[in-house]
Amino acid sequence: MKHLTGLELMQAMLKGDIPPPSISETIPMKAVEVSDGKVTFEAMANERHLNPMGGVHGGFAATVLDTVTACAVHSALGAGVSYSTIDLAIKMVRPVPQNKTLIATGSLMNLSKSLGISEGRLTTEDGKLLATATASCLILRP
Repeated sequence: MKHLTGLELMQAMLKGDIPPPSISETIPMKAVEVSDGKVTFEAMANERHLNPMGGVHGGFAATVLDTVTACAVHSALGAGVSYSTIDLAIKMVRPVPQNKTLIATGSLMNLSKSLGISEGRLTTEDGKLLATATASCLILRP
């Protein structure tokens, strides 16, 4: 996989040529659109993602937003270049509903030699904002 660019790797996962990462089994999410610096995922919280009060745990939104912000950065990286999230800031706007398809988007804001900065949004299918995020990713060049 080291010979693929970040965009090529993401597109191969989208087409099913390579399996998605195992986190998508814990947090049901899948890429539905990938381009240079931009990704869209679908996600769905269920009974496995509840907090002690019976609502969807904030970690669900945090994980989905970490994924799309990092993947937006990854989609702009060259072959053999990787990244690591070093900062993730999240704002929860509304409770995350259970058993409904959610849309998560990630967009690259800036990419330098050593840092990628991106933003993400988690919404309902009809566009109601649930949470937002900004992320900084350390770029790891070979």
